[in-house]
Amino acid sequence: MSLSHVELEALLGLVPVLLFLAVLLYIDSFKLVGIATVTGVLFLGVLAAGATYFISGPAMSVLHLNFRDYSRYLAPVLEETLKAGVMIYFFRSNRIGFAVDAAILGFAVGAGFSLFENVYYAFVFPNADLGVWMVRGLGTAIMHGGVTAVFGITTYILSDRHTLLNAFNYLPGLVLAISLHSIFNQFTAYPLISTAVTIVALPVSLLFFFDKSEHYVHDWLINDYESHENLLDDIRSGKFVHTEAGRLIVALAARFGTKVIADIFAYLRLHTELVIRAEQVLLAREGGDVAPLTKVDADSFKRLHALERRIGRTAMLATWPHLKFSRQELWELHQLEKRAGRLPA
Repeated sequence: MSLSHVELEALLGLVPVLLFLAVLLYIDSFKLVGIATVTGVLFLGVLAAGATYFISGPAMSVLHLNFRDYSRYLAPVLEETLKAGVMIYFFRSNRIGFAVDAAILGFAVGAGFSLFENVYYAFVFPNADLGVWMVRGLGTAIMHGGVTAVFGITTYILSDRHTLLNAFNYLPGLVLAISLHSIFNQFTAYPLISTAVTIVALPVSLLFFFDKSEHYVHDWLINDYESHENLLDDIRSGKFVHTEAGRLIVALAARFGTKVIADIFAYLRLHTELVIRAEQVLLAREGGDVAPLTKVDADSFKRLHALERRIGRTAMLATWPHLKFSRQELWELHQLEKRAGRLPA
């Protein structure tokens, strides 16, 4: 049975970007981004595209722009800012652990955005020929996913090893995404050329990045795991107190009393043990194994939060910058605690 014209439009407009997203999920050896999360992110991308529908008309009217100029200069700014807003939410809520996760979620946001656009255009231009849908499905849709993935990767690289994020971490990636989007839109007169360049350059670049990133993540996990084991040995043996970081923590915590100092070092020790445990789970997952969690893991988090309450907000704020916990370590703990929280009581 042959496909109808409408069915071919749907396949060309919607399938390529979803297929490439599925490929990214498949080749991710850590499998840290679940299908439920990707589905939710696709929906957020759809909402971002819906928001542009209501903003673009009034914006063109106020600025006296025709559609051609709008698509070349203003649309990239508006659309990439809204898509970046979704990604910033995931960064701020500490839900992105590695650069590969940022790439997958970024591409998913762009994929959702393109799904809304292509469905919208299918209603507005029902008689568009198949060439238009080849350009939209293989070119525009991949572009939307690719440039938002670039934003995610760039932001991740700039924020790596920092627990706090600010506008300077997001701005370079946003400017880059807007620039790439704007360059793509400059060649509307040559749609086949821009589509060909897009379906070669962006997917190949992302696949190359995935390969390099996975090697980096593996090496980072091994090195970080060893450094945390050394730190834990120093804490247990008492050597850490005599290090520069240990002396700084003691000096800062002294004004809160001896008991608080003891609790802070107990907190540091338990925090380090849990990070090591989280890295054991990740390394097992990379190797295709499952490291089952137990009630001991759940109880450890209960003790960690009890220590936080005993230390108090003021003392924690004073000593936190000197504990040298990276954003990745906090993400590892977040993932481990989420899994431990699902264990039966």
